[in-house]
Order: sequence, then structure tokens, then C-alpha cells
Amino acid sequence: MNFYLNDDTSTRVEEDLDILTAVDEPCQLIVWNDEVNTFEWVIETLVDVCGHSVEQAEQCAMIIHVKGKYAVKKGEYETLKPLCDAITDRGIGATVEETVR
Repeated sequence: MNFYLNDDTSTRVEEDLDILTAVDEPCQLIVWNDEVNTFEWVIETLVDVCGHSVEQAEQCAMIIHVKGKYAVKKGEYETLKPLCDAITDRGIGATVEETVR
């Protein structure tokens, strides 16, 4: 909050300022649902490759199962590409896509 004196009335006026912080996360790592891999394997992969907690990985796996895909991580392409490769090396479908703004 910023305070300033209103010149016309010599009263104190309170002004709220919203500050937007731009976070540069131009890409997202999408993991795709399939009928081959088990929940346990997807959870283990998200923990090992993406550094998710078990709880976070479980939630991601459930969303992937229900919605067909889920962005499990956001960031720069150069950061996400090796993670994507490690996930696909484990037989799980994954892609890196541009974040829709």
C-alpha cells in the first residue's frame, strides 16, 4: 500500500497497488495417459525424474488418468527436454509444449 497526501483537500489517501510478477515459464512438460503403465510406475517416475513428492506424484497420476494428460512441470525448454527424454525412456508418453497464454 502506498500513502500520499491529496493536494486538494490535505487528506491522506490510501492507494492499493497490485504488482504483477512475470514468471518466465514458456513451456510445460505434459505426461500422457495410456493403458500400459501402472499408477505406481508413473508415480515412481515423477518422483525420480521430476523431483515430485510422493503425494504430488500421486495427484498428478490421478489427473493424468482422468483427464488424459497433465502438465507435471513448467519451465524453460532446455530444462524440461531432458526430463521429457527420461520419462519417455521409461516407456511413458511425454511431450514438451509451449505454454498457452
